[in-house]
Order: sequence, then C-alpha cells, then structure tokens
Amino acid sequence: MDGSLTYNALTVDLEDWYHGCCAGEQPAVPAEARRVRQNTELILALLEECRVKATFFVLGSVAELDRSLVPMIAGAGHEIASHGYSHTLVSRLAPAEFLDELRRTAAILAEQSGALPVGFRAPQWSLGSATPWAMEILKREGCLYDSSLNPLAIVGDRRGPRAPFAIETGSGTLLELPPMVTPSPIGNLPTGGGWGFRFFPRAMIRRTMERLNQAGAPAVLYLHPRELDPYGPRLPLSRFQSFVSYGPRIDPSGRLRELLSRFHFKTLKELALAWKPA
Repeated sequence: MDGSLTYNALTVDLEDWYHGCCAGEQPAVPAEARRVRQNTELILALLEECRVKATFFVLGSVAELDRSLVPMIAGAGHEIASHGYSHTLVSRLAPAEFLDELRRTAAILAEQSGALPVGFRAPQWSLGSATPWAMEILKREGCLYDSSLNPLAIVGDRRGPRAPFAIETGSGTLLELPPMVTPSPIGNLPTGGGWGFRFFPRAMIRRTMERLNQAGAPAVLYLHPRELDPYGPRLPLSRFQSFVSYGPRIDPSGRLRELLSRFHFKTLKELALAWKPA
C-alpha cells in the first residue's frame, strides 16, 4: 500500500436479521418478516451521501430470495463479493460442500451482477487452522482475496497479522485482508465492526484507523444490515449469544458517517489490485 495516501474499506455482510451462527439451524421466515432490503437501502443511501464505494459480501440464499438486491447494489457501483450460500460455518462443511456453496453463490451473483465475485468472507470468520484446505479452493475458484482471518481470540488467531498479507496456495497467491482490531493490554479488541464498533469510543476507532494508515495499512470495517435496524427483531438466544450476534441496540449511522467523511475508502477489490508486498 502507498503510505502517502492509504485507503480503507467498508464491507457489508449482506444477510438478514435471522442469519446467526449461534442459532444453529435457521428458522423459516416469511417474506413479510424479512428486513434485509429496507436496511440495505439505508446503507446505500448513507454511502451515496458520503460518496463512498463499499464491498458487499452477499449471502447466496439472500440474493436468491430477493433477485433485485444485487442489481441494486451493483448498479450503485459497489463491489459484489461472496459470503457463501447458507451461512453455515466453513468449519462445519466438508471441502466438497464448501466448493458447492462457493460455486452455487458465484453463479447466482454472476447472473445478477454481471461479474463473478473475486472476494470471499466466511460466516463468523470460520476459516483458520481447522480449514487448511479452504484457501486452496478459494484461489482455484478465482478468488483474488479473502477477508475471513480475524485477529481476535475465540473467532480467530489473536496473534494473527493486522495488515494485509499473502497466503501461498498450490494454485497461486491469495491476499488476506483482515478486519480491523485495536491492540490493548488484554488483547485485540473488535473495533472494526459488529458490537465492538458500536460499543467502544469513537476516538479509539479513529486512532486505530489513523495508526494503521500511518503504517501504510488499510482499516477494514464491517457492517451487517441489521445493525441499522437496532430495534428490529432478534432470535431467542441466550444473553451472551444475543450480544455476540446482535450487540447493543445502538444505530451506528452517526459514527459511520463521521468515518466515511474523514478517511479515504475504496473497495476491497481495488485495495487487492493495488497491493504490493512490503
């Protein structure tokens, strides 16, 4: 990355309020109870206001249920990437099942957007030591980058890199673009998105972005459409699972607007194409 003007990325995991890995098997939800479209429209309006292009990691099943969503997002100039099909943790899939999900989702997204996705993010950051075969499959299927390796305890490797890095596979090099975290005496904090983005102080998030940019690395932020719907429905989970899945009922629009106006942003595909090894 060019340290003189480092770009960041806002990413959106395009799924509905009932897509949660904590919940086990996902419930059947009638069309009138789905809220992903109205919340996505709020995100698109905010991005248009701030003149920022984002990367949308789209769940194949969501794109299949509402075939106008992806064309709406792609038509606004945003990148369409893959979030898999069923929101099943990759660690619960056999390699053949993972490949089937990738291909099924890629076909849907290509039909709806006009281009095959070149990026992937696993549900709940579920790539890692338990899935050593996954990166090879991603590269073989045409992925330029992945954004699944979260440097956090429990969901990832707390000692993992915070800046982009190359992963060598038998089919070539795959770029890893990890989400932003903030180092602290008690370990890395999830300031880049989810409940942490709404919970931790704005100043902490700004300082983390500034320090990454000063080091020539991008800050990769992430968002779910349900987060712009803080008083929307939630699955009946335990208190801990509910907090992990949904976080506090706080609308992140204000702090998002501030960061989108203050920092420079590009899509992950643009960052990956411009990336040069240190």
